[in-house]
Amino acid sequence: MLGRMQDWPLTVDRILDHAKAWHGDREIVTRSVEGPIVRTTYAEVHKRAKRISNALRAMGIQPGDRVATLAWNSARHLEAWYGIMGIGAVCHTLNPRLFSEQLIYIINHAEDQVIFTDLTFAPLLAQIREHIPTVKHFVVLTDEAHLTDQLPGAVAYESLVAGHSDDCVWGGFDENTPAGLCYTSGTTGNPKGVLYTHRSNFLHTLVTASADVLGIGGRDIILPIVPMFHANAWGIAFSAPAVGAKLVMPGPKLDGASVHELIEAEGVTFSAAVPTVWQMLLAHLRQTGGKLTTLKRVAIGGSAVPEAIVRGFRDEYGVDVTHAWGMTETSPLGTIASPSYKVAEMDEETQLSFKLKQGRPPLGIDLRLVDDQEKLLPHDGETFGRLKVKGPFVVGQYFKGDGGEILDSEGFFDTGDVATIDEYGYMQITDRAKDVIKSGGEWISSIEIENIAAGHPKAELAAVIGVAHPKWDERPLLLVKLRPGESGTKEEFLKFLDGKIAKWWTPDDVVFVDDIPLGATGKIDKKILRQRMSDYVLPTAG
Repeated sequence: MLGRMQDWPLTVDRILDHAKAWHGDREIVTRSVEGPIVRTTYAEVHKRAKRISNALRAMGIQPGDRVATLAWNSARHLEAWYGIMGIGAVCHTLNPRLFSEQLIYIINHAEDQVIFTDLTFAPLLAQIREHIPTVKHFVVLTDEAHLTDQLPGAVAYESLVAGHSDDCVWGGFDENTPAGLCYTSGTTGNPKGVLYTHRSNFLHTLVTASADVLGIGGRDIILPIVPMFHANAWGIAFSAPAVGAKLVMPGPKLDGASVHELIEAEGVTFSAAVPTVWQMLLAHLRQTGGKLTTLKRVAIGGSAVPEAIVRGFRDEYGVDVTHAWGMTETSPLGTIASPSYKVAEMDEETQLSFKLKQGRPPLGIDLRLVDDQEKLLPHDGETFGRLKVKGPFVVGQYFKGDGGEILDSEGFFDTGDVATIDEYGYMQITDRAKDVIKSGGEWISSIEIENIAAGHPKAELAAVIGVAHPKWDERPLLLVKLRPGESGTKEEFLKFLDGKIAKWWTPDDVVFVDDIPLGATGKIDKKILRQRMSDYVLPTAG
């Protein structure tokens, strides 16, 4: 027997339909690539997205075809997203921080037929266009007046919008139809595609908007600094229109001064970004004596949040920091460090220790820890294990079957992270499996050491890698990029760590470097660091 409720497919076009119908006058503000601040509304975005749908159909785009975007966060980018997905095509977000060779591989693997791009990236596409033969059309997200000849044959976005009707039927397909495609850099070998469905995106939207997750509502003014090309902007491009929040799109300017200006000018109450963005904002505020008069909450993810950032926002500006974890394969939200009822009863300093963890799973996510023999491990906050995840917005198979079977016998996906889970259900990443330091048969968390070291007042960035040791197999090496104008010593950094980590975790050496490379998603690229330090010999190795 089946239930008697309406069959209402969970497709993402319904999200923008809802936004247009019930809060169509809510504003979307963009710092445009051309320079000026541009204002529009959900109703206008809805109308223009339907025009883009008709333009795509005129180009021959059919359901299931891949249409790419290579663009900053903007209202035009949002229109393109919904215009693509509304007709059952697949929106493939390209990350401009990738190397040209990686972009070529991804575009060819996805068989993209159209690419929407910003003026910023037109030269990049011009350089690789002869290597991406499936792409038939290039659309630059600008008007005729600003269209350059940097990408010959490209069409101005505004001309497409003006040239087509907004009379277009969206949806009408199965909710398991693919909606988005995002490639992950977190795997070995070539990047692998994660093919989101309308259903998975819709369910993820409902979860992220809940009070214990992002907790956003119609009264919020949201600045999504996390890019739309990075795991769906953590779902904000769906959850903001779903609840009627005002959106403030930062465009290409993500420096501390530009971010602060937008926050204050538009009355931003909530924002989300990786830690490096918040470090830049804090540095700007401290240098200029700036204030945050409307910002209430920020979500930080992408890499572990240093304690100094949480304390800085809380103590100096009264802003609450919520730590989140996820990956491309989890749509991306997997856990969030919002306080449970037990944690909320603790004193402020004790609560801080939970804020620094990646957090607890929301409805729709199941976690487990296993050892190398797949044995379940206890939730005691101390036992390290491989983190596995399962849920309706977790990847089941990579695009085109790359990587083969990726789920275990119970349907869990191995994240590649090493973690602990405590008695309160809070998960803490201790390392990527490939980055964990194995010393004397025990594991050392590089992430925990570098997060503490990054809190040193002289440090701009810190990274920890394992270096070969004849007795202990590996020992930790601390690499520090100092703030401009600062000088530091090994001894002062080791003293700063003293008492904050186990004695045997203490790095065997500290090396000061000019640069700590970041990968395409803003995380420290330890593969490059290991290559750079491949000939390094620890002073304790003699």
